[in-house]
Amino acid sequence: MIRQSPGTTPEQSGKRRAKRPLKPLDSARLDELALAYVARFATSRAKLESYLVRKLRERGWADEGEPAVAALAARFVAAGYVDDAAFARAKSGSLLRRGYGQRRIGEALGAAGIGEDIRAEVRAGEGARRQAALVMARKRRLGPFGPAPADRAAREKQIAAMLRAGHGLDSARELVNAASVEAAEDWAAQASDDD
Repeated sequence: MIRQSPGTTPEQSGKRRAKRPLKPLDSARLDELALAYVARFATSRAKLESYLVRKLRERGWADEGEPAVAALAARFVAAGYVDDAAFARAKSGSLLRRGYGQRRIGEALGAAGIGEDIRAEVRAGEGARRQAALVMARKRRLGPFGPAPADRAAREKQIAAMLRAGHGLDSARELVNAASVEAAEDWAAQASDDD
């Protein structure tokens, strides 16, 4: 026999209560969801549309006709709540500061629905790409930032890690094979002066 505390129901004492089905969305509630989403998260138009479609799939639609998700997203873009270019600049800068390369940044922006024209606008210069590679090498303790000179197999693994992070083969080789921390920093600083 399961003992219950005074004032508790069987549902509260361990048995799970069946979830009530959520009410289907109407136009007003869809607007509220969209507004709450853009207020909480930096987002792109495509990500907002994807979020709204997911919510409609989960809860259904109560109004007549089809929900106007694209029109709602267009209204938010026109109002300035959603700005794909600003989102792309912020995301690109964040990933660069974390040490990711241009290929990974392009993939992340593409997954967020950012068009190629905007991705080309926010593409980092050579100096920023070299600084990002330097950040990744420091963070992952690659090349001269590691504990000891690595053998050939270890260097190949380190180069592969840099490639997975989105850096070019030339940059990865340059950093992993750098003779010292100063040499790696000098390599990164050379292009920074040119930008």
